[in-house]
Amino acid sequence: MGFKGLEDLVLRVDAYREFIVRLLREIVAIPTISPWGEGYEDFAKVSKEHLEGVGVSVEIHRVPQDYVDTRVPTEGKGRARYIVFARVGARDNVVLHFNGHYDVVPGGPGWRIAEPFKPRIIDNKLFGRGSTDMKGGIAAIAGALAAMSKHIDALGIGVEAAFVPDEEIGGATGTGYIVERGLVKGRYVVIAEPSGLSQIYIGHKGAVWGEVVVKGRTGHGSTPWLGINAFEKAVAIAKEMFERLVPAIEAKRSRYSYDLEEGNRGTIMIGGLLRGGEKINQIPGEVVFSFDRRLIVEESVENAWKEIKAFVEDTARRVGAEADVRLVHSMEPVIVDPGAKIFRAIEEASKIVTGSLPRKIVCIGGLDMRYYVSRGFETATYGPGVLGMAHAPDEYIEIDDVIRAAKIYTTLPKLLLS
Repeated sequence: MGFKGLEDLVLRVDAYREFIVRLLREIVAIPTISPWGEGYEDFAKVSKEHLEGVGVSVEIHRVPQDYVDTRVPTEGKGRARYIVFARVGARDNVVLHFNGHYDVVPGGPGWRIAEPFKPRIIDNKLFGRGSTDMKGGIAAIAGALAAMSKHIDALGIGVEAAFVPDEEIGGATGTGYIVERGLVKGRYVVIAEPSGLSQIYIGHKGAVWGEVVVKGRTGHGSTPWLGINAFEKAVAIAKEMFERLVPAIEAKRSRYSYDLEEGNRGTIMIGGLLRGGEKINQIPGEVVFSFDRRLIVEESVENAWKEIKAFVEDTARRVGAEADVRLVHSMEPVIVDPGAKIFRAIEEASKIVTGSLPRKIVCIGGLDMRYYVSRGFETATYGPGVLGMAHAPDEYIEIDDVIRAAKIYTTLPKLLLS
C-alpha cells in the first residue's frame, strides 16, 4: 500500500470522532483508582459495550484473585482485577499489540476547572483525572481498532489491545500478568502512555528504592550518655551520602537523550521517608531513612544496589554505627534499539498524520514496557497527552491529539508489514 493508501486509512478515523470522544468522556467519569480497585469492573463493562458497538471483538479476563492478593498493597486485596482484550482481524497472525492502563491516581485537591471524575470539555480539551494518564491513549487505541475493523480481514493480519489495571502501583497484576502468562500475541507492541505525539519513548530509567535502618540503644533523655542515639548515627551516615555518594552517582552520564535535559544522569534522592523515635524525652533506639536511586539505561540494578549497600556499610563502620540496608523495590532500566522497526513505523505514520518526525528519547520515570522488552517484544511507548498534566489538578487532554494518535495507530499495521 502506497502513501495514498495510508492516507485513506487515516481519513477513516474521522468517521469515529464522536465515538472516541464519547468513550473517553465515559471512562474518565469512572473512578478507577488504584490500588483500591473500585470501578475496575465498570470500566471493563463500559469499554466492552462501546467497542463491540463498532465491530471490535472484546473479551474480559479476570486475573486470578490469589495472583492479585500476593502482589497488591493491603488496600487492594480481595478486589477483582480485569484485563480487557480487544481484537480485530486474524487471531492467528497478530502483528501489533496495543497496551493501555485504565487505573488512575486519586483526584486530589486543587481542581478549579472540573471535578476529577466529572469530565468537562472546554475549548476542545477534555478535563478529568486520567484524561492524559492515560485514558486518552485508550480512547485513541479504541478509535484505531474501530477504523481498522472494516478492512483488516482482507489483509490477513490481526491487531489486539490489552487494557490493564494497576500500572500506577507497578503493573504486576496488569501488564506483568499478561506477559508472564503468554497472553500477548502481537510481534510488535505500542504502549499508549502520554509521551506526547512529538516524541517516542525508546526506554526508561531504572530504580532502586531502599531504607537505611540505623540501630541505637534507648534510654532516658536526661541521661543521653547512657544510651546510643540512633538519630545522631543516622545523621552522620546521611551526611556522608550527601557529600560523597550523591556526587559519584550524578557523575554517571548517559549517551541517550531524556525527556528532561537533566535526566541523562544517575540520581539518588535521600530522605523521602523518615521514621524513628518514640517520645521527646527518650533516646531514639532506631531511625530509618529512605533513598530513591534512579538508573540511566547503561546501568543495572545489581551494580547500583551493590554500590549503595557497600557505601552505607563502610560509612557505618567508620562512624561507629550499627546499620542495615534494606531493598524495598527495584526496576531494571530499559532501552530498545533506536533503529528498531517499530520506531521507524511510528515515525513514518507521524509524518503522514502530523507532517513531522517525533524525537526518540528515554523516559525519566518507569513504564510497563519493561515487561514486554524482558520477553523479547519490540516495544515503543507513544501516546497522546499533555506533558506535566499527569497526576496534576485540572488534568486534561487535547481531543485533537487523541484523534491524531488514533490516525497514527491505524496506519501502523500496514507500515510494519511493508
